Amino acid sequence: MAEGIHKEPAGGARDVRGKLLAKVSGDDEMFALGSSVARVVQMATSDDQGTHDLAYYVLSDVALTQRILRLSNTVTYRTASGLPVTTVSRAISLLGFDTVKTAALAMMLVDALGASAHANSVRVELEASLCASLVGRELAKKSHFQGAEEAAIAALFKNLGPLLVASHAHDSYREINKLAATGKHTLGQAAQMVLGCSYDALSEAVLGEWQIPDVIVRALTAPPSGVLKVPANRGDWMRQVAAFGLDVARLVARAAEPGETPEAQALVARYGQALGIGRGELEGLFATVRGEMDSLLESMNMSRAPKADEAAHDAPGLPSVLQQATLDDGGEQEGRHASGKPKNAREQLLSGLQDVTQMRAAGKAKVNDVIFAVLETLYLSMGFRFATVVLKDLRQGQYRARVSFGEEHAARQAGFAFPLESRRELFHLAMENDADLMIADAASPKIRELLPSWHRALLPDARSFIVLPLVVNKVQVGLFYGDRTRTAPEGVPPDETALIKALKSQVLAALGS
Repeated sequence: MAEGIHKEPAGGARDVRGKLLAKVSGDDEMFALGSSVARVVQMATSDDQGTHDLAYYVLSDVALTQRILRLSNTVTYRTASGLPVTTVSRAISLLGFDTVKTAALAMMLVDALGASAHANSVRVELEASLCASLVGRELAKKSHFQGAEEAAIAALFKNLGPLLVASHAHDSYREINKLAATGKHTLGQAAQMVLGCSYDALSEAVLGEWQIPDVIVRALTAPPSGVLKVPANRGDWMRQVAAFGLDVARLVARAAEPGETPEAQALVARYGQALGIGRGELEGLFATVRGEMDSLLESMNMSRAPKADEAAHDAPGLPSVLQQATLDDGGEQEGRHASGKPKNAREQLLSGLQDVTQMRAAGKAKVNDVIFAVLETLYLSMGFRFATVVLKDLRQGQYRARVSFGEEHAARQAGFAFPLESRRELFHLAMENDADLMIADAASPKIRELLPSWHRALLPDARSFIVLPLVVNKVQVGLFYGDRTRTAPEGVPPDETALIKALKSQVLAALGS
């Protein structure tokens, strides 16, 4: 009978697998997801540039920025000082490069797949992926292998196959779960029967299409059955960690008290010797991951799924489902002026100033790091859609943008340049007079008369903006610029002005030292 079951769906199964791979290769949304995933996965921690690249990437996506900042301000990660974390740079410093990197990848999966027509099933698999990645991260902390943090990424993608099938071939997903629920087949065997390949093989094929590094792709291959031996190398260890992470995630999803189940004992028996995990360590891992999972879901405004032993199943063999995840857009808007400026700008500016002050007091901050941190603080705390720092380039005979954040920042940065020669236009006048400017309405005739033609062409929809000249010992070095597409009648009150000037002073001090 089992033989017949195997042969019956196998002919059409490879069509399902082929269609899924074609979807990954040809669908614009999936192609964009793959490109983004590959870019983030390949970001290295070897130098300051890696941290800057990650911060740039996060800041280029408003929703991702908000989520990373929310994550860094949850109970699990909140700083001892109690001050809010208001910049991505500070979040990376607090959470760690690898935590932010893996969290960003997880959030990308949520965004790309969470709105599926089969959202309930997809969110069950998303939760398993997120939980598995947290398990991988905890084990990586205790590992002696170099590059151990990649295990968290491998664990995250270990569940990619079920995620894609739930999203793009839901009938097959349900059929696989029904076969597995009979107890006659493992989930891997059921997937083989329906898809023509295991879930792991599908995940490997997709990551191969996305050009993810081989060390992560190979980690998705299932380790041998039975009791596992101590891994001989990093590759074997990553395979074990990825499999263990997903097994833990499945157990956590089923049981309210996972440590008291026979499945927990089975996990210790299978993985204990290989990964150095006893009953006590497993209990501690459950508690740690539960807290981190709550923080991660909170940062994405997602509700945790009810446990299988707390709620009824949708259908035999199917796990319980997550409630619909909703982004809290309304709350974010309520906290902003009509211009887009946050109403807690003062608090964000103060927090950013303290971060920059501590950075310089430590004596290790480079000038570029200080400029980067100040620009990021201004960009986020003032709600700009585009912000940049412009510095003098004597070789090219012009002032030109060097670092930028916001919408289309690369293209706008390339066009944001003007001659060194003094002209009667707004940017030169600001630097010549060392005058900090906050233009509430850029459409007013007198302001438009002073705007150079290149600015009107590059940023025609700028309706309010700020200009902060950088003048050191009467030498014009450059300026900070940030704009919005709406007027800003709320202006900048004295307390915020003082904080902005203090931030600029930190940059001037760094430039002058």
